[in-house]
Amino acid sequence: MKERAAKMGMPADLWQEGIGRLALSKRDSGLYAAGIGGVIMSIPRQVGKTYLISLIVFALCTLFPNLTVIWTAHRTRTHNETFKKMQATAMKRKVAPWIANVRAANGEQEITFKNGSRILFGARESGFGRGFDKVDILVLDEAQILTEDAMTDMVPATNASPNGLVFMMGTPPRPRDNGEVFTNARADALAGDPDRLYIELSADRDAKINDRAQLAKANPSYPHRTTESAIQRMKKLLGSDENFKREALGIWDEAAIAKKGIDFAAWSELKIPVADVPTEGRRVYAVKFSVDGSTIAMAAGIRPDDGNPVHVVGIRVASAAEGTEFFVDYLVERKDVAAQIVIDGKSGVGYLVQALRDEKVPARAIITPTTDQVVAAHSMFEVGVNEAQFNHQGQPELDEQVAHAMKRKIGTNGGFGWDAPEGESVALLDAVTMAHWAAKTTKRKPGRKAVAL
Repeated sequence: MKERAAKMGMPADLWQEGIGRLALSKRDSGLYAAGIGGVIMSIPRQVGKTYLISLIVFALCTLFPNLTVIWTAHRTRTHNETFKKMQATAMKRKVAPWIANVRAANGEQEITFKNGSRILFGARESGFGRGFDKVDILVLDEAQILTEDAMTDMVPATNASPNGLVFMMGTPPRPRDNGEVFTNARADALAGDPDRLYIELSADRDAKINDRAQLAKANPSYPHRTTESAIQRMKKLLGSDENFKREALGIWDEAAIAKKGIDFAAWSELKIPVADVPTEGRRVYAVKFSVDGSTIAMAAGIRPDDGNPVHVVGIRVASAAEGTEFFVDYLVERKDVAAQIVIDGKSGVGYLVQALRDEKVPARAIITPTTDQVVAAHSMFEVGVNEAQFNHQGQPELDEQVAHAMKRKIGTNGGFGWDAPEGESVALLDAVTMAHWAAKTTKRKPGRKAVAL
């Protein structure tokens, strides 16, 4: 690889040569040593990981005819930026002799080599990656937001290759990111998985953000390629010390990882088609007022009469400034079929309870849960996810809250509730949690009048 890269005018620094040698190393069988578990790289921004992988990919495509490479990022913007860089590389004087064509049409961006090899580019958020039957090299950029669904869509395509290799590269996930795939891959590698190559460039956990020796430790391109002004620009734009430590120094937030509330992969397995949602059973509703009083969320649940798992669904999330009229009207319309209505929170609860009673909603149907009941509900929900005891519809807003939810301590006996990173919310998740609890525990059995959840 080193010789071919040099011939194409794509020199590699010593650290890049080392990673390339490790990534492309082979076993006695001739297969890539990391061909089963993949090459996992946690590397800060402004280091040169995109250049490194493009160097590897261009070298392989010129050395091996008919190689198929898929390069995918999560976001369209990132994917477009990467393609433009690769397009520029393909047009270089020393690279162009190997290139047959560069297609730049949106959704069909591709670099084709004269020997039949090709690199295809696309964004996962646009559904790119499904349907390929033979992929030799798969590059998963922005791995910190790589989802289980995307892995399921794309990785099997490498199985048809006689010697497939997967690259997964990113920065440490933010608290709000659905970073479970990347986090689990890292955890497996650190636990000694012999089939993965894991490379992490990072400063010491207690590094000071102004310590340039620590910056050089995390970024081998500093200062000879990544300049001091580039670092200062990134520091200013990232805004907070925590962001800089994660993005520029590559430091993983182990505390946030430990506090992750829900196994998102397990949650995703509970999704069912809307057509399979049960219509008969005990119906319950839950309203959650957020801790800061700014948000109101409502969810519903149904426990089927036939013994099938409870189904939960998010109904609405609204600003408290909009008032509670929608919630009152919605619940009053369903008062004759509601086995239970749970109303949880601090501000606003009393007003909503009284409004429902004024509309003749049965008092025995309304519950304002105790702390012990809230703790029990969260514990029950966690077990329900891990043991596949209920299902849901896969709503994007709810999925996002599940992905970034963390645990917060409640009481002194190991109880917990959900918490959100700064600027985020778990109000809908809390409402769904209480709806699940109510559906599982209610003994009321009101009328069976047909009405939507």
